[in-house]
Amino acid sequence: MKFKLNIWRQKDAKSKGYFQRYDIDNISPDCSFLEMLDILNESLVDKFEHPVCFDNDCREGICGMCGLYINGQAHGPDSGVTTCQLHMRRFTDGQTITIEPWRAKPFPIIKDLVVDRSAFDKIIQEGGYISVTTGGVVDGNSIPISKEKADKAMDAASCIGCGACVAACKNASAMLFVSAKVSQFSLLPQGKIEAKTRVQKMVSKMNELGFGGCTNTYACQAECPKSISRENIARLNREFIIAKTTSEELF
Repeated sequence: MKFKLNIWRQKDAKSKGYFQRYDIDNISPDCSFLEMLDILNESLVDKFEHPVCFDNDCREGICGMCGLYINGQAHGPDSGVTTCQLHMRRFTDGQTITIEPWRAKPFPIIKDLVVDRSAFDKIIQEGGYISVTTGGVVDGNSIPISKEKADKAMDAASCIGCGACVAACKNASAMLFVSAKVSQFSLLPQGKIEAKTRVQKMVSKMNELGFGGCTNTYACQAECPKSISRENIARLNREFIIAKTTSEELF
C-alpha cells in the first residue's frame, strides 16, 4: 500500500508549525499506524532529514502515550482503539492521511506531534488517589460492594489518560477524564472518606489549568479508546454539587 501523508511539523512550542507532505509506499496492510511512522522515519534518517517526533511507549493500548489526530479523528477511524492499535488496512491504497497533534491549550506542543499532557498529572495530584488507611486485604467475597458498582468502578478505572477526550471536544474539556478518575473511587467504600475534597480539588485544578466546560455533545465518549461512558460526567456533577452544598470547608 502507498499513502500521501500530511504531517504537522513544529520545531518547538514557540516556533510556527506547518504541514509537510510525505509519500510512502510498500506498507503492509497489517502494519500498525505507529510502525508506518517508524518506516517513514527510517527513510528520513537515511536521507539525513529530521525524523517526525511522536509519543509512544507500550504499543499495546494500555499506556495512553500515543495521541494523534488522524483525518480529523482522535486515534483515527477505528473505534475503541488507541493509535498504536490502528492498522493500515483501515485506510485505502493511495489515500491522503492528515496527522496532527492534540489541539488544546492545556496540552502545549513540545515538538511535531508531541504535546505536554502533564496537566492530567496535576489533576491527579490534587485528589485522584486514596490516602486513608483502609486496612489489610480481605477476601473478595466479604467486601460490601455490589457487582454493579464494582463493574462500573473498574470501567472508569480503565481510563488511560491519553487525552483523546480533550482533543475531540470543541471546548477542550477534560470532564470525561476527571469524571472517570472521580468515579472509580466514589463508587467504592474506600473512596467515600475523601470524596468531597477529592471532587472539589480535581475540578478546581481542571478549571485552573484552562480546560473548557462540557459541551454535552459527547464527542469525548465517541473518541475514547476505552469507551469510558458519559454517565461518569453525570456522576461527577452530582458528586460536585453534593460536596459544595454539604461541606463545611471548600478543601
